[in-house]
Amino acid sequence: MHDVAFAPPSLLAGALAAIGAPALGFLALAIAVVVGRTPGERTIAWGTRWATVTSLVGASSLAWAVLRGVPPTEVPLGTWFSLGDVHVDLVLLVDRAAVTMSMLTAVLGGLVGHFSVSYLHRDRGYARFFLLLLLFVGAMQVVSLAGSGDVLFLGWEALGITSTLLIAHFGERRDPGRNALRAFITYRTCDVGLLLALVLWHHEAGTTRFLDLPAHASGLSVLVPLGLLIGAMGKAAQLPFSGWLPRAMEGPTPSSALFYGALSVHAGAFLLLRASPALAAHPTVAVAAAAVGLSTALVATLVGRVQPDVKGALAHAAMTQVGLVFVEIALGLHGLALIHMVGHAILRARQLLQAPGVLEHDRALVAAAGGVRGRTGAHLERLLPAALQRRLYGLALDRFGLDAAVDRLVVRPVLALARALDDLDRTWSGDLHGVDPRDRRAEVSSPDLTPLPAPPSRGGEG
Repeated sequence: MHDVAFAPPSLLAGALAAIGAPALGFLALAIAVVVGRTPGERTIAWGTRWATVTSLVGASSLAWAVLRGVPPTEVPLGTWFSLGDVHVDLVLLVDRAAVTMSMLTAVLGGLVGHFSVSYLHRDRGYARFFLLLLLFVGAMQVVSLAGSGDVLFLGWEALGITSTLLIAHFGERRDPGRNALRAFITYRTCDVGLLLALVLWHHEAGTTRFLDLPAHASGLSVLVPLGLLIGAMGKAAQLPFSGWLPRAMEGPTPSSALFYGALSVHAGAFLLLRASPALAAHPTVAVAAAAVGLSTALVATLVGRVQPDVKGALAHAAMTQVGLVFVEIALGLHGLALIHMVGHAILRARQLLQAPGVLEHDRALVAAAGGVRGRTGAHLERLLPAALQRRLYGLALDRFGLDAAVDRLVVRPVLALARALDDLDRTWSGDLHGVDPRDRRAEVSSPDLTPLPAPPSRGGEG
């Protein structure tokens, strides 16, 4: 097992600031809401700015240390629990990849928070949105600075919770709740692979620390990198688990920019980057990751070209670029993949924040170009026969039938299991309290768990 030395106090302080500032902001706002003392919009905005700026200062101090030549260093925070020979340590990792994602998280989290102050002015879910925003920034910092798979999993699950709740932000409408349910089922299904991979990793190597992975990678079974790949595919919206991402655009535009364009979709690619030694030791999994990325990039490009709304088109564009990042990581181009993630996150966040004013922005671009509107991809279309173009157009409108297949093979079985467990719970609780389960079902209506259709995304409210 890797021996953890004490990290320099400056690294510990920087890591705690990067993670702790948004976490403290979340806790303070959560306590105020619970006790019925929800602060006003100005106070919430000030608190969010304080948290994100402090997080950025902490991340910047870590980046400065790395630039000065500090090697990859673990920052131990203690032991989570011990059970026999299994020791789960809370450890962070400071290296180039970690500080890059940490700074990107703090910068984009702060910018989106500042944008949301006026965008969500007088929205009845104002406090709830910023509560989830702070939780997301803290969770993403945990993922970025995690020194082991165990710590990463903590932030990973918090990302899934905040993502689901923000998709359902506009609860007065039916579609946001249904689309949030679809995303939740996708996350949970793929997280089974991630969780099993971590359990096997512990069993076979005795630790899930990333610095130890190169030494243990060749001794791990192929199921470990395969499970990590499945977990990454769900969060990164890669085929066949990509149908939730266009539906996620039902949430507010700021959350769409931060989650589904900038940071959350890159969490899967970042996990794959951390698992790259295991991919190198198991070339079959690396080939599978490249195949998943290439197929997603191709399908998402075709489907994105027939989307009727800008947010749906941007969602498929994000899938395309993240798919290419998967290919880069599978080929061992780790530096290029990291640069690609940063550049794509910044570009996609800007485009999604501009989505509400896209028509005015488009008119300005056309005017600047002298009234000439370019059309991308026309040269590629001319290479295809007309019959094939029409066939691909129809397939793209139907998203190549992938959504229907996932509904049939994943969503419906999960919902059927949920209904069965709900009925079983009602029966047992009725027996314990002497209540007829049929009476309880009449008193409490079941939620609408009808499987989701697969039309082109509506683009949400923005």
